[in-house]
Amino acid sequence: MPDVTQVPTVRRFGVFEVNLQSGELRKNGIRRRLSGQPFQILAILIKHHGEVVTREELHSRLWPADTFVDFDHGLNNAVARIREVLDDSSDTPRYIETLPRRGYRFIAPLIDLSTVVAPPPATQRLDSDKAMHSGFSTPPFAGGSNAFLSRKAVLISCAVTLAIAGIAFLLYRSRVNHEVQPMIRSLAVLPLKNLSGDAAQDYFADGMTEEIIGRLSMIRGLRVISRTSVMRFKNSDASEPEIAKSLGADAIVEGSVIRAGSRIRVHAQLIRATTDEHFWSETYDRDLGDVLALQSEIAQSIASKVEVTLTGGEHSRFVAARQVSPEVYESYLRGEFALHKSTRADVEESIQYFEQAINNDPKFAPAYLALAHAYDELGTVFTGAPSHETHAKVINEAQKALELDEQLADAHVLLGDTYRKQWRWTESEAEYKRALDLVPNNAAAHMGYASWLLSKDRPAEAINWAQRGRELDPVYSTTTLAWILFQERRYGEAAQELHAALAVTPEEPYVLWFLGFVLVAEDKPADAIPVLEKAVFVSHGSPGARGVLVRAYAHAGRRKDAFRVLNELKRQRQVEYVPAGALVQAYMGVNDKEQALVWLDQAYKEESNLMQFIGTENTFDPLRGDPRFADLLHRVGLGQAR
Repeated sequence: MPDVTQVPTVRRFGVFEVNLQSGELRKNGIRRRLSGQPFQILAILIKHHGEVVTREELHSRLWPADTFVDFDHGLNNAVARIREVLDDSSDTPRYIETLPRRGYRFIAPLIDLSTVVAPPPATQRLDSDKAMHSGFSTPPFAGGSNAFLSRKAVLISCAVTLAIAGIAFLLYRSRVNHEVQPMIRSLAVLPLKNLSGDAAQDYFADGMTEEIIGRLSMIRGLRVISRTSVMRFKNSDASEPEIAKSLGADAIVEGSVIRAGSRIRVHAQLIRATTDEHFWSETYDRDLGDVLALQSEIAQSIASKVEVTLTGGEHSRFVAARQVSPEVYESYLRGEFALHKSTRADVEESIQYFEQAINNDPKFAPAYLALAHAYDELGTVFTGAPSHETHAKVINEAQKALELDEQLADAHVLLGDTYRKQWRWTESEAEYKRALDLVPNNAAAHMGYASWLLSKDRPAEAINWAQRGRELDPVYSTTTLAWILFQERRYGEAAQELHAALAVTPEEPYVLWFLGFVLVAEDKPADAIPVLEKAVFVSHGSPGARGVLVRAYAHAGRRKDAFRVLNELKRQRQVEYVPAGALVQAYMGVNDKEQALVWLDQAYKEESNLMQFIGTENTFDPLRGDPRFADLLHRVGLGQAR
């Protein structure tokens, strides 16, 4: 028997092949994403095929004693990930068997694809040659030795030919694989998983996700999907290719965060959308004070792997990250987490956190920008603080942020939005253009500028910008696009966009509210009523939603209900702030033009968000012949729009 030397680095089981040396797993030849501790666990189980590998053994090998992690949680997640990739089940396992409270065992048959057969000894080769020689007839014109040499030459020639063919095939396959892999032009960063074993640390993982998205969005050559669209996939069961297709992304970044005191560990990996191929991963251990530099480092690594070239300015922005104390950064992230919940109480809580961060570090620009966002949220229709008060605070905090860091694109967007709501049209446009110059892929800048163009009655351009923004933010931007289509009286298209958004976020108050506008305009008040009632419920009684509900009730012939809600708004206004715009909508609904004009004048004094659209919104068509309405148009700088 020949001497066989085993080199068991490539194994096959079922439709899978695993290369223990390179860390690759393939299914039917296609690479499957499995890395880090899940792959290491799979490798250990395969190496101990048929044996029980105890949880304690895995703990000692993969989770050293000084590692800050909940071992049981981490191991269970890792094994679940392996089973997910292998399409395996703990109840009816084909590959990995669980022995409760003991450990795991790899049970599938293995085929070794990496066995190397060593050449036989010289004596065996001679015996083999003789045996082979005896089986052939020697030509009458050739001697025995010449025949042997002839056959040897043929064998060598065949071997060389096969080797050349093999090399050619590998080169061809390499070239083909390279050709079929398209360039990565768009990227989605999925919510980082909190593996700290403490759900209260979710704010930290979400904050890190948002900050990495922000860093990557600075790169001109890369389209990065915005936070509002990717966060809906937090804890999603959808596969990476499904998520990528939904978001229109060529590649996905996913990973995890572990936080323990002032230490953090971030694991990130890149997956190609079309093939589910994992082609980069890295783990970073840092002090919390270095978190800003860490975010820049991760963004640079990703940019390098997707072969995007950073401009000089982009590179300098990445490497300029300063240190921040753990206390300041924690206050900042807790504030961001509260702000995204969007109730008035949550927004007010976020303001306290941001002010705390600023008090501890007056030079931390992101905290001023976040505080400006919080004041902006307070001035929305669903929180109900007086707009003329919140606008001044937004501008003040955003300008402070820019004094510390002039290149904060989001601060320019926020100023553009606020100036637009104050009808400072020239200043607003300049801020949007500055933001887009800094970060061309900023979805909020696209949406804000689209709204600016709509207000100035340039709908075709507005739709174009909104559609480009939707590529960056498929969820939030869809709502803005629908609002523009509504203003253009393209009600069917607007409703279609909003129904698509509701399929993804069925309880988003803005989407429900906008759909109510559309259905009333389409003369479908009976359909609008349940939509608007739901908007009122999920927004905790928003006056803005109730104002449009009055219109729906009145148009449906339910005038008693319409006046009931209208009177509730008036009584509420006597004891707390109710936006004038809500009463404008209500009085327009019951066809009281005189009161509608009175409250429109009050809305002007309040710098109501409603006023920027009075030149285009169909609600106000019955007032367009009134000189008082024409005067309002002139005062907000919209002339005789429509």
